[in-house]
Amino acid sequence: MLVLGLTGHFSPEDVELAPDLGYGYAHDAAACLIRDGELIAAVEEERLNRVKKTTKFPLNAVRACLATAGVAPSQVDAVGHYVAEDFADLALGNVYVLNPGLPLRRSREIITGYLSGDLGIEVPSDRLLYSEHHVCHAMSSFIRSGMKEALVVVMDFRGEAHSTTIFRGRDERLERLATYNLDQSLGKFYENNIKLLGYRLGDEYKVMGLAPYGNPATYRGLFSSMYTLRDGGDFELRTDPGVFLLNGFVPRREGQEFTRQHRDFATGLQRALEELATHVIFHWAEHTGLAGLCFVGGVAHNSSLNGLLLRSGRFKEIFVHPVSHDAGAAEGAALSAAQQLGPSRPGAGRRFAQPRLRSAAVGPGLGTAREIEEQLAAWGELITYSRPADIVAESARLLAGGSVLGWAQGRSEYGPRALGNRSILADPRPAGNKQRINSMVKKREAYRPFAPVVTREAAAEYFDIPAETKADYEFMSFVVDVRESRRAELGAVTHIDGSARLQITDPDSNPRYHSLVRAFGELTGTPVLLNTSFNNNAEPIVQDVGDALTCFLTTGLDFLVVEDFLVRRRPGRALALDNLIPEFRPVARLVKRVRTTPARKRDVVHEIYLDVPYGARTEMSVDAFTVLEGVDGVRSLASLAAAVGGLDEGIRRELYRLWQGRFFLLRPGRP
Repeated sequence: MLVLGLTGHFSPEDVELAPDLGYGYAHDAAACLIRDGELIAAVEEERLNRVKKTTKFPLNAVRACLATAGVAPSQVDAVGHYVAEDFADLALGNVYVLNPGLPLRRSREIITGYLSGDLGIEVPSDRLLYSEHHVCHAMSSFIRSGMKEALVVVMDFRGEAHSTTIFRGRDERLERLATYNLDQSLGKFYENNIKLLGYRLGDEYKVMGLAPYGNPATYRGLFSSMYTLRDGGDFELRTDPGVFLLNGFVPRREGQEFTRQHRDFATGLQRALEELATHVIFHWAEHTGLAGLCFVGGVAHNSSLNGLLLRSGRFKEIFVHPVSHDAGAAEGAALSAAQQLGPSRPGAGRRFAQPRLRSAAVGPGLGTAREIEEQLAAWGELITYSRPADIVAESARLLAGGSVLGWAQGRSEYGPRALGNRSILADPRPAGNKQRINSMVKKREAYRPFAPVVTREAAAEYFDIPAETKADYEFMSFVVDVRESRRAELGAVTHIDGSARLQITDPDSNPRYHSLVRAFGELTGTPVLLNTSFNNNAEPIVQDVGDALTCFLTTGLDFLVVEDFLVRRRPGRALALDNLIPEFRPVARLVKRVRTTPARKRDVVHEIYLDVPYGARTEMSVDAFTVLEGVDGVRSLASLAAAVGGLDEGIRRELYRLWQGRFFLLRPGRP
């Protein structure tokens, strides 16, 4: 049986369903395709529409899943949705109340409309199946864990009416043991408090990375005043951070430097989360006697917490799904739908017991060698490329020589982390590489750590890996200690507290990636690489060859490797944009507005912005605005710039800056 799973809101590609919709419950849109329980294709919509944490209906993701799996729309047997139907309709109803001009349509009508009208998927009413949000999370984690029985803990901002749900997983089935209400939301607790640091939904991992820089004692008392631990794994919680504002805490604004106060706050917040989460998890481990743990939901992406669970010795095995946030619920929705249909239904197929998930590389690929070379050749005014006899050996040599590589291979990974197929790679030894990559590529805060990837055979030599607990290190889910004797050697990936978010690569799950790390080790004596996601600060992780080239050409990466091809820049051609054709993303908006200065002068401001929740916005010159006003997807920048007298140096640099910010895209003209 072929089942499609969906997450996301109901907005079309070019506009939001309603103004100021925000993220709501429907961020992280994604699609997933399973066949008799086997995960055959999955991708987040953001990888395709290039909008981080997008709320759009996952039209592009569904198309990509069908194409990747070689499946026709008519072959889809059923569709699963990741929240309960009454909850989806209630959320829509609230939107309709605030926006009386919108047509009144229930979620089922909207979903079937997209599937039929835009995708050609005709789904009978009894084959569009909704599941509770936490059930979707739990299904994805337990089924992919490979365990026959486990404690399954779902912990996030919220499901329909709960913030944490405890299940016993046994033989592909879930038994609900307990629920925690919305006032006990650890996801909400963390998200509400990081706002005091100038962060928001999706930035939780940044605060986790900042936490080791602070003193946990500073705010221990204030954080402790926000919760009370009770017997039986219960607790009371206040998620409003007002107590800090009443006690002299000065909030940080986005872009400001972090003070000692801010660093101490991050430390206290992380410690509070860990105390609350372990209070719940350890109680249910003791109560059930279960030796295996499946941990999932947004909170399960807190790899420092996961490391604490690992070191506790409470479990013989821990599985953290690589897509524990809401995008992963698409897979759970598909699995739940298949289970609801049952093996007795026509076309339902066999039961779907599966081995443990070993690879998240289930997204679209990069194309054939010929297709890739055609795309590279089209960018010939800006790049050169070659095809070395051994791309792994050549890449290892460049890395050992100090180069930073963009590395794009095979199918993209499902989830928020680059695991070796869409990665930026560098030498992990020089401590300066951390600052270098943070500034020249990622354009992000200097404190942010990078993860190491190590070969399986050398992992225990470099990292303190608990021997008593089996875990899935392929997915970068756990923070462990770097062995003290190796910390100086791994200067770029050892965090300030001596820890690292570890990835172990295995020749069975990703042979080329493993070979690269091993080859680097043979050259340098250190079988470890620095691995971070292949993107800059303005975009999601790259998906296809065009994305990889765009990121390469707008950052300080030294080389780009796409499958067997090695790509270099043409010297002195960084601003040679003349023959490139600009295209707007569907959510880009050009606007003029009047601004009154302090001297009461009225200025006309020319801007471009992205019409999405928290979308970027920037001003530009009149000339740059005039060039972009003429964008039609046909004419080149040189042709468009004729209206302002051509592409002088100033306009070139300004347009390059806007391209770096992904306010528009550029592609080479067709021959």
